[in-house]
Amino acid sequence: MREFETRASSTAAQKSKIRERYKGVSADELDVIPALPQEDFYEDVKMKRVAVYARVSTDDPRQTSSYELQKNHYEDVVSRRPNWQLVEIYADEGISGTSLQHRDSFIRMIDDCKKGKIDLIVTKSVSRFARNVVDCIKIIRDLKAMNPPIGVFFETENIYTLNSNSEMSLSFISTLAQEESHNKSEIMNASIEMRFRRGIFLTPPLLGYDQDENGDLVINEEEAKTVRLIFFMYLYGYSTQEISDTLMELKRPTKKGNYVWSPTTVLAVLQNERHCGDVLARKTWTPSYLDHKSKKNRQDRNQYRQRNHHEAIVSRDDFIAVQHKITNSKYGNKSILPELKVIDSGVLKGFVTIHPRWAGFKVDDYKEASFSAYKETDREELPAEASIQPGAFDLRGYEIARTQFFDVQERICVTFSNRNIVFSTAAVRKFGDCMNIELLVHPENLLLAVRPCSAQDKISVQWARKRDGILLPKSISGNAFLPPIFEMFQWNKNCKYKIVGVHRKRNNESILVFNLKETEVLLPNASIIPHEPDLPAKAKEKVMGYPQEWVDNFGSDYYTHTIENEKQNDSQPWDAHTESKPYRESEWNVSSEEELHRNINEIITEMKQEATND
Repeated sequence: MREFETRASSTAAQKSKIRERYKGVSADELDVIPALPQEDFYEDVKMKRVAVYARVSTDDPRQTSSYELQKNHYEDVVSRRPNWQLVEIYADEGISGTSLQHRDSFIRMIDDCKKGKIDLIVTKSVSRFARNVVDCIKIIRDLKAMNPPIGVFFETENIYTLNSNSEMSLSFISTLAQEESHNKSEIMNASIEMRFRRGIFLTPPLLGYDQDENGDLVINEEEAKTVRLIFFMYLYGYSTQEISDTLMELKRPTKKGNYVWSPTTVLAVLQNERHCGDVLARKTWTPSYLDHKSKKNRQDRNQYRQRNHHEAIVSRDDFIAVQHKITNSKYGNKSILPELKVIDSGVLKGFVTIHPRWAGFKVDDYKEASFSAYKETDREELPAEASIQPGAFDLRGYEIARTQFFDVQERICVTFSNRNIVFSTAAVRKFGDCMNIELLVHPENLLLAVRPCSAQDKISVQWARKRDGILLPKSISGNAFLPPIFEMFQWNKNCKYKIVGVHRKRNNESILVFNLKETEVLLPNASIIPHEPDLPAKAKEKVMGYPQEWVDNFGSDYYTHTIENEKQNDSQPWDAHTESKPYRESEWNVSSEEELHRNINEIITEMKQEATND
């Protein structure tokens, strides 16, 4: 109790001292040194070097009047102030205010401020200065922090940024300006969407076409010669560099009238679907109205395609062939149209040839090719149960243990990642000294097959190499074709997949078969065990995973396993080396080499004659 009273008395004494201190002293005892008066924008008579900033958001000729009016207005405003000296009118035409990107005059004006050339910036409104709140406030603060500080006067809003209360007003108004830009962007996107839904497409300038009075594309025959030459040369086997060199030698102009061609310019012509009479709208889209950065539309927004929208310069088949060639050229495949081939008989019936350098095929393409090898009567189901002979040992309930559960050296296996395929040493040595194979996949049964072939075969893949006379595995790069394979098997691209295979041989014909439904998964360990410091370093490298359905069993039922093997062994005929064939006649009528060669020579000869006549 005594302690509490002592503490209370001490607190009361402290409060009393504070009250006494804050009574202050007499005003007669203090000398007040007055502050300089705050700068009044309208009363200030100091000489100021003034910069004017003007902007119009489009380069439409109709906006020129607005642009000129702004310039003339502020020339008059500056001339009426005797203490103002005009440094320069900084003007941007056809530039959005939501981003500083491409606003060259604005950026140059800020640089001149930093160099001490400007004391004051005058502009029409906040929306002319910036529609981005963050940019606006940051720039104003940077200008205010300079020595001496630089103010900005917004005429419409009557805001002078060197006034103490200006930032709150500026923040509010710039937020409204930004939201106005957002609303305009949404309205414009909705308008474009409605246009596309009605088949009303934008028609930018395009080599080979002019626009008639209705805005429709009509062929410009002189430019169309250049377009045809580009397509024919590329189909014939010329590179984009060789084509661009030829066009410059022939002095063929671009759509803009330039005579300088580059591989990129040639590629843009080759990839434009309008040259075959089609239109694909919204190839790109802009995620943010603030930075206006466009990105490729990967089904982020609706796309609209219209076939036969206008007269074609090149056939659709030639255009498709060019797109396939462009895609496959990235992976070293020089053929015009890689085509899927299927085996229609023998033990590998329904298997489709795959190649690491083939790109442009989808899962459905592989499935369609495989299905073409079968008739309805070919699809027989396995017996549901095995029949047990009298007196035989009943093995129902027994299972054939999976080899994945045993750490067996020299296993036949293959490992898939999203970039490459690697076969084990035991696998590559099953075919003797053969270093080239054919890869085949059965998309319905989820099986991978490997059979030997010669190095001269177009579909051959090198899977081994020799070192000191010893055959060793070689990694097979598969950037081109692995994405649809991973999709087909529903694999995660961040994981590796290891599959144990079997070696089957009959009549000196050998194949390796891998059941892709029974795979071990090498999981990235970081996401599985991120905080295990006591684990040895090697244990942290990877984590092995198995399918959920393996939890309650050791393998497949004994009799089911036996029946499957018997069915495979009884396949008649065996014919493991049956040649794969195109599963259908080509749906594309691509110009032949003879036609391409003739057309190229005719066009070049005609162009040279025209150049001579000129």
